[in-house]
Amino acid sequence: MIELIHAVKKFGDLVAVNDLSLTVRQGEFFAVLGPNAAGKTTTIKLIAGLIKPTSGTVRVAGFDVQTQPLEVRQRMACVPDFPYLYDKLTPWEFFRFIGQLFGMSETDIQTAGRALVERFNLGPYVNKPLEGLSHGTRQRVAIVSALVHAPEVFVIDEPMVGLDPQHGRIVKDVLKERSRAGMTVFLSTHQLSVAEEMADRIGIIHQGRLVAVGTREELRHQSGAAGPLEQTFLALTAEEKNTSKEVARSAEPAEA
Repeated sequence: MIELIHAVKKFGDLVAVNDLSLTVRQGEFFAVLGPNAAGKTTTIKLIAGLIKPTSGTVRVAGFDVQTQPLEVRQRMACVPDFPYLYDKLTPWEFFRFIGQLFGMSETDIQTAGRALVERFNLGPYVNKPLEGLSHGTRQRVAIVSALVHAPEVFVIDEPMVGLDPQHGRIVKDVLKERSRAGMTVFLSTHQLSVAEEMADRIGIIHQGRLVAVGTREELRHQSGAAGPLEQTFLALTAEEKNTSKEVARSAEPAEA
């Protein structure tokens, strides 16, 4: 459902995504981890069609993100790390707006929207302007608006930002339920515990490259580190940092 084929994204001299190839299957819950500035958000923007790859191909549900954008958008929802909402609207008006963009009937919007509002405990806020809501409540509104049209592919960047433990649990449960029902989930997070608990497979991105991918056990085997995912993550990224330092030193001019 998601394919990146030798994807590269450069910003001037900076290579944010470096020859990234990855396939995520239908119904798979895939989490991507990486240090700050590793290329996670850039990868999500490539999948969502928000930026063009410098080279390579990105496909969603079999459609090329750049040449078939409407087909991709009909099947996908994306929640960025800082979602944009129309502050003068209420959550319910925003849900209806999104549903109408995807061609949903009023009956379907009402049915799906009300079920999600109840599940995400948004009842007290649905008729209040978005501009007055807390960050965590706005995050829940963004997630509900992305789910209301039942996307085939759901891409989300740092979903737990601003959420308390109760609502974080709800988000985890809903995404896992949808994944088991066939929705493909691509999640970027800094929280290793979220990836360890939720993901079927995990990818680790460092310095724009996919340095490891697999199940939790497969990653442990690749890293040679026993124990929790944190140790695996640190072992894999530390190895990459050491390699980068060696390359940098080899490029330095020799002393006279």
